[in-house]
Amino acid sequence: MAKKEETTSLVEQFADFQQFKHIDKATMISVLEESFRNVLAKMFGTDENLDVILNPDKGDVQIFQNLEVVPDGEVSNPYTQISLSDARADQNPDVQVGDEHTREIIFADFGRRAILTLRQTLQSKILDLQKEAIYAQFKGREGELVLGEVYQTWSKETLLLDSEDNEMILPKSEAIPGDFFRKGENIRAVIQKVENKNNNIRITVSRTSEEFLRRLFELEVPEINDGLINIRAVARIPGERAKIPVESYDDHIDPVGACVGVKGSRIHGIVRELRNENIDVINYTTNTELFIQRALSPAKITSIRLNENDKKAEVFLRPEEVPLAIGKGALNIKLASKLTGYVIDVYRDNGDEFNDDIYLDEFKDEIDPWVIETLKNIGCVTAKNVLAMSRELIIEKADLEESTVDSVLSILKSEFEE
Repeated sequence: MAKKEETTSLVEQFADFQQFKHIDKATMISVLEESFRNVLAKMFGTDENLDVILNPDKGDVQIFQNLEVVPDGEVSNPYTQISLSDARADQNPDVQVGDEHTREIIFADFGRRAILTLRQTLQSKILDLQKEAIYAQFKGREGELVLGEVYQTWSKETLLLDSEDNEMILPKSEAIPGDFFRKGENIRAVIQKVENKNNNIRITVSRTSEEFLRRLFELEVPEINDGLINIRAVARIPGERAKIPVESYDDHIDPVGACVGVKGSRIHGIVRELRNENIDVINYTTNTELFIQRALSPAKITSIRLNENDKKAEVFLRPEEVPLAIGKGALNIKLASKLTGYVIDVYRDNGDEFNDDIYLDEFKDEIDPWVIETLKNIGCVTAKNVLAMSRELIIEKADLEESTVDSVLSILKSEFEE
């Protein structure tokens, strides 16, 4: 009865292995046979004279041992030889010396220890195969958009599960500022990196990569997915602002309009996914000056002076356009530089009306640098930019102390009174 129970247990074990994902049937059979052979080789000293026949669909396994028939009393290795009398007694009455005698081995006869060893060997090999299969599958999907369910959140990372319960890690550094996830929530990300260190698979996903924004546009804009519109590049400061230049391969399609959608219908979904990240979609052009001008939108440029060798661009604008070109926190000019590959320096134009203006950076000896940066962040790049604003408006927009604003105004006014 014990043998039957052990055999049934093996059948159930095979049934369990059939449920493993990512492993094809042929590979599973090969692993099962190899595992049996490894255990049998340790028991008999060799597996060369053994035939292992597996039927994992039914959970069957048959093991046959092929033995050389030798005269009685001359058996030197019972694992490879059998005496003539024993062979004839084993349902082979016509066998002769020198023939090959085959007998079936019942694996369960070797007891629980052998079966336990087999199970452990199988589980180890199957687990390794699973990891290898998962690594191969996901390594080829780097850069692909995935949907994951939030399973658990820690201080430095979030664990996501895909539809097949594969684990994906979203590090905090790859989450958009403002991301807050609840267990069971479905979120999108791109597969950024797949690693296999010491047979431990780690699938890292990202929501801050530029590729994530590109994939979202491919999802929302059919013309991009169909190849009619091409995203030439992506420049992005996650959670704040992004710029993408697009071009159309069909003269009848407006690439910017197609990406934005009617009343912003297409881009609004992307903006929501990116936690209200501001996205500028611009027309791509091979004209460098025009491309830089478009990259600095919404600012209107008066003229551009290019240095092709050093990849630098001197951009001249009317004073009121300077804050738009730089943007809040200098985000606009940073993204424009990243997008175009040029270091962009912004200057006011040379109109006579503004010849006597002075950049705030010239006052670093008298005004704290952090105060100057705060003023620049609200669009005040020059002294006259500041003086053109009311005291109350500066206090409100820059969020500075009244005494600090009064000191700045006093310093700037005295410069022009001299």
